[in-house]
Amino acid sequence: MTPAEQQTILQSLLGLAEAGEFYSGESLGGRPCETYSDGTRFEQERQRIMMRRPFAAAHSSELAEPGSFRTVEILGTPVLLVRADSGELKAFRNACRHRGMRLVGEGSGCAKRFTCPYHAWTYDQSGAFVTGPHFEEGFAALDPADLSLHELSCSERWGFAWVNLDPEEPASPLASLEPLKKDLEWLAPEGLEIVGDTRLDIGANWKLLVEGGLEAYHFRIAHRATIGPYFEDNLSSYSVWGENLRSVLPRKSIHSLCPEESGRWVLRDHANIIYTLMPTCQFLVQQDHIVWINANPRAADRTELRLATLAPAGEKRTEHWDRNHQITLDTLSEDFSIAESIQAGIAGGLEQTLHFGRYESALEVFNGLVEATLEAD
Repeated sequence: MTPAEQQTILQSLLGLAEAGEFYSGESLGGRPCETYSDGTRFEQERQRIMMRRPFAAAHSSELAEPGSFRTVEILGTPVLLVRADSGELKAFRNACRHRGMRLVGEGSGCAKRFTCPYHAWTYDQSGAFVTGPHFEEGFAALDPADLSLHELSCSERWGFAWVNLDPEEPASPLASLEPLKKDLEWLAPEGLEIVGDTRLDIGANWKLLVEGGLEAYHFRIAHRATIGPYFEDNLSSYSVWGENLRSVLPRKSIHSLCPEESGRWVLRDHANIIYTLMPTCQFLVQQDHIVWINANPRAADRTELRLATLAPAGEKRTEHWDRNHQITLDTLSEDFSIAESIQAGIAGGLEQTLHFGRYESALEVFNGLVEATLEAD
């Protein structure tokens, strides 16, 4: 994001705040409850959207050394990420080609070979089959060259390992993120490292969790004991970048901005920025760090989340990062509790439209993007 773009955004928000106005859509919106509870709809979203778009499987700093590996689960699929000695990052289905046993059980480590704990079939860093006990006698009809691990499309860019689960490797695996290319380069996530990491299991639909970060209408109420007092009341803006959204939530400090010094205004100093990357990745950008919010939807009413605080590599400010990670966790937990409450109401037989006011027009846009993507795919 260029300095000029940052200044334009701040000028717009400051103008609205000083005039006592809000950033609003032209009309009301909303979605029926079953949008968030129907199992068939969820499976369509999983197959047509999530499986066909890049999933942020790991930050590059988690696989920094040659030979390092990491196991993750993406939409129910066990995945093995490996940094080969050549430096190349690869992704495989974490399943032995013999009987489908999970090949690597450890969460992370460093290895040149991977041996299945069931029958000791062994593979190298490239996923190629190396050996198995009594292989020549017992599997003479099989060609070892045909027994490599199932490789997945994996791209390393902007400091992350992006994995596509679609069995047909996409021609442009990161095409859906290209509209945000300049902003992602501005954020420079490759120069960061994880300094705080929390995993959560939330009893709510994945879309409800995204929606919680797309409007400021609830800030003064739901976050009154945490960050609410530091932000403008019901003021945020957003823009659409392909399938993705960029939201800006200004802090009260925008009133300290001096017009004569607008050329030196920095957006991160006076606002939180939320990038929503379709479908399951969000970056909450704060003044000196980024919170990576990664969703792993498991069912219509269940979502696993990873909250990782990313800070400049090498800055040993442990107490500062711990404090900020906890503030983020406390604040977002308020949103997650609200989402679980909504989900419980829907499960209890609630039948109505969930309404989006004009101040919440980003929710209408987000759901529209989901639906348009479902139809297109």
